[in-house]
Amino acid sequence: MGMLRAIQSMTRRFGVDVVPYNAGEHPVARRQRLMEISSIDTVLDIGANRGQFGVELRRMFGYRGRIISFEPLSTAFRQLEITSRHDQNWKIFNWALGEQRGIHRINIASNSESSSLLEMLGSHLEAAPQSKYIGSETVHVETLDDIFEQLCVEAQSIYMKIDTQGYETQVLRGAKKSLSLIDTIQLEMSLTPLYNGQPLFNEICTNLIEQGYCLVGLENNFGNAQTGRLLQVDGIFRRYPPS
Repeated sequence: MGMLRAIQSMTRRFGVDVVPYNAGEHPVARRQRLMEISSIDTVLDIGANRGQFGVELRRMFGYRGRIISFEPLSTAFRQLEITSRHDQNWKIFNWALGEQRGIHRINIASNSESSSLLEMLGSHLEAAPQSKYIGSETVHVETLDDIFEQLCVEAQSIYMKIDTQGYETQVLRGAKKSLSLIDTIQLEMSLTPLYNGQPLFNEICTNLIEQGYCLVGLENNFGNAQTGRLLQVDGIFRRYPPS
């Protein structure tokens, strides 16, 4: 343990941490095991950005099933095309998903990942000044219910990841019919308002539990380094058959 602490002290100076890899405690190991025992064969990657989540699935999790990614930003989508172009089992779409089909304006953040269809609040900017909005563009919005049958006709076990910067509930509202066929959901949940009008942790948890899901995982996501306050977590929900 003394050696580990010495290594951690050294690597943290460069923004890197070294932690013990315990299958019961490490979030990567837990998620990998959850996907394995659930026999996930299709991943819906909603808010794909440049394809970071898909790359993580392939390289860290060893996942070889279908990935279906949705990314509305034009610049991020072009990078997503490059990331996925040699992967025949990875489909990509230049759409946002929401509650209703239509055309909307999305706010573009300087760091890209924080771009949102919602207005960013000061609490987010205070914690991450590099996330400020620098422009906007028009994007196409679909609902998952309208496209689910076409894209997931062969799916047996589905993992849906939603990373839409405060727009998670709108995505879920547009998936009312599809949710009964989705086994596992991973999504961002804010502990304090970061975007105007977004639902918070308790509301999202209550909504998903009422729809038959159980909270099976929580992972740190985003916090304010100046105050030490955790602002956002990733929640993982699993639908289990009645016992």
